[in-house]
Amino acid sequence: MRKPELLVPASSLEVLKIAVIFGADAVYIGGEAFGLRAKAKNFTREEMKEGIAFAHSHQVKVYVTVNILAHNRDLDGVRAYLKELKTTRPDGLIIADPGIFMLAKEICPELERHISTQANNTNYETYRFWYQMGAKRVVTARELSLEEIRQIRAHIPEDMEIETFVHGAMCISYSGRCLLSNYLVGRDANQGACTHPCRWKYSLVEETRPGEYMPVYENERGTYIFNSKDLCMIEHMDDLLDAGVDSLKIEGRMKTALYVATVARTYRKAIDDYLESAKKYHENLPWYREQISNCTYRQFTTGFFYGKPDENAQIYDNNTYVKEYTYLGFVEGLTPEGMAQITQRNKFSVGEKIEVMKPDGRNLEVTVRRILNEEGEEVESAPHPQQRLYVDVGVTFQPYDILRRQEETT
Repeated sequence: MRKPELLVPASSLEVLKIAVIFGADAVYIGGEAFGLRAKAKNFTREEMKEGIAFAHSHQVKVYVTVNILAHNRDLDGVRAYLKELKTTRPDGLIIADPGIFMLAKEICPELERHISTQANNTNYETYRFWYQMGAKRVVTARELSLEEIRQIRAHIPEDMEIETFVHGAMCISYSGRCLLSNYLVGRDANQGACTHPCRWKYSLVEETRPGEYMPVYENERGTYIFNSKDLCMIEHMDDLLDAGVDSLKIEGRMKTALYVATVARTYRKAIDDYLESAKKYHENLPWYREQISNCTYRQFTTGFFYGKPDENAQIYDNNTYVKEYTYLGFVEGLTPEGMAQITQRNKFSVGEKIEVMKPDGRNLEVTVRRILNEEGEEVESAPHPQQRLYVDVGVTFQPYDILRRQEETT
């Protein structure tokens, strides 16, 4: 059995560090251009250098996305960007466009080249083509079943790697190649500017009866006809590893540190448990299910892994996430007295019950004893986002512990 890599997204330097501490084997990030998440914070050149140094100090790899589908006007900028990446030295580049692939091969051949899911990689001959061109890894199209992935593994060189999305948001369009956003609002998903119109609410209107909205799917208020559930394969580690997948990829370069920490920690434990003992993994399935539902999600599906999804893979009545926990901040440092220094993300107060989420799997329920502002003054609550605070909850903190609050759910 091949030992899989856990590949986790990071939208910022802060989230990269959280991903590393909470169990990632590798992290994928975007720079300020030429990636498919233009609305993510993304990384400046200096942040990228710092992030790569931090990851490497923890024996974690960093891959950089250069996965737009380029137009002529992009190519000069891509060349310059690849020259920058040559000196920044990530562990690999994630590329969809054959033209960008050839430029990377020419400009920075020492960096691994991985083929993005955007390249529609659905068969083993495609994999062998990219291998012959010098690719180290190919990301499967999300439309593949586990049986198709097994067939690919059987027909490609042993040293070629398969990467597969196993958790996160699903795109309604084939391998994420969508024109809907560009058509409706002029923002191109294939250039990194998707506005996610698949999550919008739609009704049917007949041409000669404008303003008369008709139901599309037995719902008098309209329907979210493109809205997929989120992918989750935490309960199917045995099938994923049996198929020969080398890298288990988490979607979410727009997600918070709390989301990334929750998903990374849960999959880390599931992978390690399974490699130690299949019996241990199956015994711990209830814990994985509970933990993975602690972050925001849009209900779960296994996608195409077990065949074509049925109608239950869609959500027709809303486009909202399930949210069980609110992110309050993470431990950036400690005072001599052991108080946690945090940058507050959401309001909380003295006397409130919150949780300290630790990388080792523990969730400690605590009561906020004291909050000091940046000037060292006692305060009762933290009302202002991004406020620097010092917090005492009566337990020993470690750097990168996460503070969160459980919310009431209906």
